[in-house]
Amino acid sequence: MLVSALWLCSCGPQKATSSDFTPEWGFTKGIEGPAVDQDGKLYAVNYREEGTIGIVYENGESAVFTKLPGKSIGNGIRFDSAGHMYVADYVGHTVYRIEKGGKKAEVYAHNPDMSQPNDLAIAPNGTIYLSDPNWAEGTGRLWQVKANKEIVLLEDHMGTTNGIEVSPDGKNLYVNESVQRNIWRYDIDPDGSLGNKTRFMTFEDFGLDGMRCDAKGNLYVTRYGKGTVLIVSPNKKIIKEVQLKGKKPSNITFGGKNGKTCFVTMADRGNLESFPALNPGAFHKRLH
Repeated sequence: MLVSALWLCSCGPQKATSSDFTPEWGFTKGIEGPAVDQDGKLYAVNYREEGTIGIVYENGESAVFTKLPGKSIGNGIRFDSAGHMYVADYVGHTVYRIEKGGKKAEVYAHNPDMSQPNDLAIAPNGTIYLSDPNWAEGTGRLWQVKANKEIVLLEDHMGTTNGIEVSPDGKNLYVNESVQRNIWRYDIDPDGSLGNKTRFMTFEDFGLDGMRCDAKGNLYVTRYGKGTVLIVSPNKKIIKEVQLKGKKPSNITFGGKNGKTCFVTMADRGNLESFPALNPGAFHKRLH
């Protein structure tokens, strides 16, 4: 499905429909990986300095939650159903795990063959999927972290893989390519492997970054450079396009009361913006 830039420009809102949840530049321009835990606490990487993970409270105030080891810098964050945090470290080619109730980041899985693991998604059965772009070459790969912590290559020779998400029923994986502006959808087989790859959507302009599904399977896509979040149904129907205040949304998550607030990390403002979601987030529903 080719999305017309003209259609979106003529139908999309002209004024910001989001609001600031945190002040500008509390985080660095590397702000990414928003995720909400079982207690409703919001986290994002690179608070005040690179390599940290920040915690954001209900009033929008933030603090350093922890710092990753050595020169590691986090990108995507996800929580599993047990409440453990997983962080993709694009510098050290590592996935860290922070156990529920703790703050120490331990190496969960490592593979030096990865370029720079960017974002991650966790299926309902616990399988972890990683996007792995090579920005310099305009290519990307897709990896799976198995239960034995082995990182296995699922697909090579892709575009710049970035945003990644599993559908609420665990049957499909969505992966986008930022520079090539494609979103791909895969069927997830019982063993976690992928099949039946199809092009879900493609765009004429602007980049793509983080993606999340709500409980009804609608996909929320951050449009990097355009400053919007596009909401698309599983059957590819464009439901809504939310205009943000900034232009470079890097990722998105669901939280707040009943999981019906979207929090968006803004690379050009160093903060989080928020707006009402259509439905609770899919992952939020699994956690609660």
